[in-house]
Amino acid sequence: MRTYHFAAVIEKDEEGYFAFCPELQGCYTSGATFEEARANLVDAIRLHLEDRLAAGEEIKAPESVNLTTVEVAV
Repeated sequence: MRTYHFAAVIEKDEEGYFAFCPELQGCYTSGATFEEARANLVDAIRLHLEDRLAAGEEIKAPESVNLTTVEVAV
């Protein structure tokens, strides 16, 4: 068994919390609380990785993850 580390983004919205992993396209979930969304994301990532490994795909650890803000005028 190998341990992986991925970034997690958890955002609050009007219905609860939305969570996703930027390094794994399509890996997202939600929850009523921050803790629930985080736990659901851990499960989603685990299932995503299990499927990729079962298909013989290599799982590469991200080289770096950067968090920044941008200003956009409209």
